[in-house]
Amino acid sequence: MRKSLVSAGALLSVSAILLTGCTDNPKNNASSSNSSGGTSNDGNISVTSTDTACKLSATETKAGKVTFKVKNEGTKVTEFYVLGSDGLRIISEVENIGPNLTRELVVDLPEGSYKTACKPGMVGDGIQGDFKVTKNENAKPVAEDIQKLRDTASTQYASYVKDQVESLQTKTEEFAKLYAEGKTEEAKAKYALARLHYERIEPVAEKYGTSLDQNLDAREADLQEGKISEWSGWHKIEKDLWQPKADKNDGKEYTPLTQDERKKVADQLVKDTKELYDHVHSEKFAQELKVDDITNGAKELLDEIVHTKTTGEEENWSHTDLYDFQGNIDGAKVAYENVRPILEKKNGKLSKNIESKFAAVQTLLDKHKSGDDFKSYKELSEAEVRELSDAVGALAEPLSELTAAVVDETGNDTSTEKESAGASASASASAGASNSAGASGAASAGASGSASATGSSGASAGSSASAGSTSDDSSASAAGSAQ
Repeated sequence: MRKSLVSAGALLSVSAILLTGCTDNPKNNASSSNSSGGTSNDGNISVTSTDTACKLSATETKAGKVTFKVKNEGTKVTEFYVLGSDGLRIISEVENIGPNLTRELVVDLPEGSYKTACKPGMVGDGIQGDFKVTKNENAKPVAEDIQKLRDTASTQYASYVKDQVESLQTKTEEFAKLYAEGKTEEAKAKYALARLHYERIEPVAEKYGTSLDQNLDAREADLQEGKISEWSGWHKIEKDLWQPKADKNDGKEYTPLTQDERKKVADQLVKDTKELYDHVHSEKFAQELKVDDITNGAKELLDEIVHTKTTGEEENWSHTDLYDFQGNIDGAKVAYENVRPILEKKNGKLSKNIESKFAAVQTLLDKHKSGDDFKSYKELSEAEVRELSDAVGALAEPLSELTAAVVDETGNDTSTEKESAGASASASASAGASNSAGASGAASAGASGSASATGSSGASAGSSASAGSTSDDSSASAAGSAQ
């Protein structure tokens, strides 16, 4: 789950280079204003978000690549969404846009009706408005070789997602059974191993037009006031397995769940996971998956790392954040590998840069392993946490250019095109990562074994999935002992 509680300084600098994220889907807010209309003929839309308004330079454009340049002129961190016509299904999104920052969201939109939304404060209701995409009579056909590569990427990535959710369902059922039966230590050993599969494909759950991701992965800090009784999912169970002392629980003694309460939350976790399974195995899922879903999903996974993993916020009680960290890297790498053949035709230099940055992040992660097990995150020094954060920031910068390059409709080389705004934010990323590291020095997080990096650079989604799962079971003991 992506709700970030990093310090303001860290958030402002880190978020300058990042794309996309998720919370509850935005809702209409009649007291707030959206844009007054207008048409963009070139697909470039300026968005101004304030604390009370979401203004677009145009609310109509032609089908194809659309670039939303979102500027936050408010006082709160905001998010921007492109939604389906129902206002629920998330087409794409960009989050953690700090005051005075501008971020871009690139998405390939077919003809149809949509909603756009800003979400000041990243909680509560959003500010929605209508957005229309009309037929593009002047659209150039996608080059035949590029279209074949797009189709292959979508097919392979859909297979990867299905494989990961199948593993997630099996391991979730095993974990939930142990937890419901009161076998605490055995359940602890399964916790991070099962979640690893979810972390690899989390953007899929976030895009699903329900509260599915919220039900599965909401942290206590994400909940609106008065909603604690509705809390469910992995992190509610996490808190009950690794029960906090009063000083880590708002000064209150933690009350363990009863056996009946354990069974209820375990059953709900299995039910919600089955809903995700049914979604990704439907014909509609594979049919609707597009390359920009894949590329923007990869970027979302890096957002996850910067805003909740490196700060130790995701696994607040179990401190198994490095599992999640590795899962996000695995998923982003597989997503990238599926579109890499397209990128190599468009911008070989960018492809090589992304490859090298993925390798650098994995090398740092591997430094914190003993065999197949990660050391505890709380054993890392502030300098080591900062080093990881900086490496992810360095990867996020070129990866932010991936969607724009891949969804270019021609087969032309885009390497000489003007670089995205993300490039100029590289230095800010480093500064932000340093701030995050400092903020997280006292926060304990993460330990245990994880899958190794996914596949070789030429691996298909299927082979990457296999490579990414090889060491899951061998690390169970470390996950259970993380304290």
